[in-house]
Amino acid sequence: MFYHWLMGKKITDNQLIGELGEAAVRKRFLSMGFQFDHRSRLEAGIDGLAEVMIEGEPTARMIAVQIKSTRAGKYTSETETGFTYLLDVKDLQYWKTSNLPVIVVMYRESDDSHYWAQVQSQPGVEQRRLTFDKARDVLDKSSLDRLAALTVPINGFGYYVPPLGGGETALVNLLPIKLPAEIFVASTPFDRKSAIKEMYDTGETVRYDWVIKDGTFWSFHDPREAVTGAIVDLDQVEAVETRMIGYHEDIDEQNNFAFLLRQTLQHQMQDDLAWDKDGRVFYVRALEDSQPRTFHYQSAKVKTKADVVNVIMSTKVKDKVAFVRHHAFAPKFECMMDQWFLMVSPTYHFTTNGYYRHPFPDALLSGKKRLENNAAIRGQVIMWHRFLTKNEEGGTDLFAEPVGPAVVLRFDPPPEIELPTTVPDDVWGRRPAAEQDDGETSGSLFDEV
Repeated sequence: MFYHWLMGKKITDNQLIGELGEAAVRKRFLSMGFQFDHRSRLEAGIDGLAEVMIEGEPTARMIAVQIKSTRAGKYTSETETGFTYLLDVKDLQYWKTSNLPVIVVMYRESDDSHYWAQVQSQPGVEQRRLTFDKARDVLDKSSLDRLAALTVPINGFGYYVPPLGGGETALVNLLPIKLPAEIFVASTPFDRKSAIKEMYDTGETVRYDWVIKDGTFWSFHDPREAVTGAIVDLDQVEAVETRMIGYHEDIDEQNNFAFLLRQTLQHQMQDDLAWDKDGRVFYVRALEDSQPRTFHYQSAKVKTKADVVNVIMSTKVKDKVAFVRHHAFAPKFECMMDQWFLMVSPTYHFTTNGYYRHPFPDALLSGKKRLENNAAIRGQVIMWHRFLTKNEEGGTDLFAEPVGPAVVLRFDPPPEIELPTTVPDDVWGRRPAAEQDDGETSGSLFDEV
């Protein structure tokens, strides 16, 4: 046979193991009951698409798969229990634009091992180094539910990415906090539990807008003029600049200060907000048993109102209250760049009559929580800013009178940022008409922008 070196072609070992790896991974997915389709030779970071099937029926729910193959040898930092893998920066940038969940499958020919991990590429959670658990992350039937769960969309349905517009103004759900100039510090022999008991023993109304840590008391009110004087050493009370306490570099001190902010907000809004310790949310108080409550305020454009407490009647028993729905939010206090913010995450709280917690709130919340577009979220954030500032001088509640505890924490409007692109609201998706809640009125919070 004639052979000339100029005519010779050679397939590299990397090409061979790459093909073997793709074939092995495809076989593994098929054995698990998935479909698996190879990409073309022009692929640039996704080797194939795995489709979830339920009892042999395709679901059109896809997972993008990148395969890393090797013949033998150890992975980085490999032990008996796991190993790590460093993602290529270009791959990570490419996956950021994906509208599918992305996983990396590690295949090794010597022991026929298949391990997988999800690529976290959403803004703010980019993760270059993947960590694999050899017991938990095996690509086999034990991973079926976890893999299928990746395909459940977080918001809306489907994976369609619409044409993007030329930009829009977005509202951030952070309320900048104006802190008091001074904070009161004192020594105390009590911890929090014994301090509360001591205040109860005085017979006066107990207040909780303070913190105690390691024998030190903090509050924004002067304990010498309040019931909290019973739990501190009065001759040791000192007023110091808030910035000396509030902007401490130690994370434990910041957490303690954040707790003080939450307790102060709860005291300041005690006539209007209640705290649900199980759900860890503030919710709007009902004024009467099984009676609605409406909040009038100035929105971004017009005067409007929100049904902040809504009574839902039973569809089966006449004149019977099914449940009461309260507007609520999960608070989180964050210090960023020498500025404290209240992060407002809107949600709902459910009671049986306005006062007693509903025994099955999760079922009601899953059917109601529908912050599905920009207008809804924007409206929620604006409403909560107006509600939290309604007792301030010049507050925005049209009919409120300045009553209740002194206003200590003040909140600036949520900041706006300019986004380079716009996602059309009509592609966020809406619920079918049959699922619309009869308890929502046309003049509710969700109508304003």
